[in-house]
Amino acid sequence: MSDPAAPPPPPERRQLLLVTGLAGAGKSTTLDVLEDLGWETIDNFPVRMLKRLVTMPDDARGPLAIGFDSRTRGFVPTDIIALVKDLATRPDLTLTSLFLDCAGGELERRFNETRRRHPMAAGRPVQEGIAAERELLEPLRRWAEVMIDTTALTSNDLQARIRELFTPAEAGAALTLTLSSFGFARGMPPLADLVFDMRFLDNPHWVPGLKEQTGQDAPVGAHIEKDPAFAEAFARIRDLLLLLLPRYAAQGKPYVHVAFGCTGGRHRSVYTAETMAEALRGAGFSPTVRHRNLGSRAADAIEGDRR
Repeated sequence: MSDPAAPPPPPERRQLLLVTGLAGAGKSTTLDVLEDLGWETIDNFPVRMLKRLVTMPDDARGPLAIGFDSRTRGFVPTDIIALVKDLATRPDLTLTSLFLDCAGGELERRFNETRRRHPMAAGRPVQEGIAAERELLEPLRRWAEVMIDTTALTSNDLQARIRELFTPAEAGAALTLTLSSFGFARGMPPLADLVFDMRFLDNPHWVPGLKEQTGQDAPVGAHIEKDPAFAEAFARIRDLLLLLLPRYAAQGKPYVHVAFGCTGGRHRSVYTAETMAEALRGAGFSPTVRHRNLGSRAADAIEGDRR
């Protein structure tokens, strides 16, 4: 029998995500991904009505994402911050703000490619509109808890980042693990939680007969295994991952990306990623393996010193 004097249980907290940022930085893509993840999404919602929206009776208490930017009616950054600070005190809301940033040159390129008119560039060059909007939004950028710079991100990269950060806990109970290989000479991976540099190993590129092969070929693997540093380094990295991965999962992190790099991304990093995936499968994980530069041409110019 319940105690009539007992206090009522605390209300279930609803996730509320405010998505804003520079025009062209990826707000529409972000909201599309959130919708696919099960969030209810509303774009260009009048900010002054936000308090009324979240106080309306609603049987659906799923996560809610609200998109707004400089085009939204009633857009005054300082007023928005004051309103949201007030909402953050509510016991039934867990509120997060996300700001999407991007370098001016890249934004200009995007607007020119799509032939869209920048919302603050009426009658003036697009770069001036971008600069004016950046100045207007600076208070929101400083205040946001999460900031994503999309300058170097493809649309797929941004989608992966949003899934990593905002997959609802109930949808991401199982850890999604990706192991990848890449070549430092061809650029760092834009999204990785852990990066291991395997360039300390002897480079098969300079071994006769191995240059055109890859880390998926047995002779290359045998050469890497003969390096005196490989076995101990591999074991230490494996043990570190076996320590960290269960803790990431326990914290509710739905996606983990572990990247292995070498110079060209065709030999040492490929073999390490493949071998690590096999070891982690033996420990109960189900990693996906991706090789970014496996199909790249073998090139002496980028491989550095003969080692």
